[in-house]
Amino acid sequence: MPALHLLGTGAALSDPHRTTTMLAVTDDASPPNTLVVDCGGDVLQRLQSCGRSIDDVDGLLVTHAHMDHTSGFPLFMEKIWLDGRDRPIPVCGIEPALAQARRVWDAFAPVHEGWDGIPPIDWREVPHERGTRIWTQAPWAVTAAPVNHGDTANVGLRIEHGDGDGGLAYSCDTAPTSSVVDLAQGADVLVHEANGVGGGHSTAAGAAEVAAEADVDYLLLVHLPPGDKRDRLREARQVFPHTDLGEELGTYAW
Repeated sequence: MPALHLLGTGAALSDPHRTTTMLAVTDDASPPNTLVVDCGGDVLQRLQSCGRSIDDVDGLLVTHAHMDHTSGFPLFMEKIWLDGRDRPIPVCGIEPALAQARRVWDAFAPVHEGWDGIPPIDWREVPHERGTRIWTQAPWAVTAAPVNHGDTANVGLRIEHGDGDGGLAYSCDTAPTSSVVDLAQGADVLVHEANGVGGGHSTAAGAAEVAAEADVDYLLLVHLPPGDKRDRLREARQVFPHTDLGEELGTYAW
């Protein structure tokens, strides 16, 4: 059975117990198949905190170039190297996202250029268009589509597992948009940002409207700003009752 791990649920600035929004999906195969989405913080420490192994990571998907989604990439690379990985690591995304990951990695070149046996990076660029397959290696099938994050190129995702008919959708950072409705259509879980109004972001109620239009089973709110969110959650549940705030390090089977 596939599972979602919320490795972080915060906006760039959030509550003390929340780090930047990062996701992983795993299954119960032996060894598990694991994909990680974004690396704005210490994503592998968070993965380990969910009881998962660094060596099980099959690939990293990078949604866009902002710091709270890419700045942890050099640490990600250092950790998989220290953990003993020698096989290539696929890093997948649209050109601006991969370019930023390359820049932050290259900034540390004076440090890592002498390290022996760093895993090769398999950069996998995909088009910034609807219906793009960003990952096709079984058991996962991941489709990307552009979302509305102001002037920053960004993608939302739909993640499906070979064992079932349902799926998981992730809005990433965006104002409410039809592309997320399409990605999330009939999904078991929609993970949608609720950072607030402006700058290519959504309110909790706006995320709930997307969930209702897409006819999903369950809505989890992430990319959460600091402060009391009870009123925002109440407003969202008036639109879509099956809504919760994403729990830091929470695991959700689907």
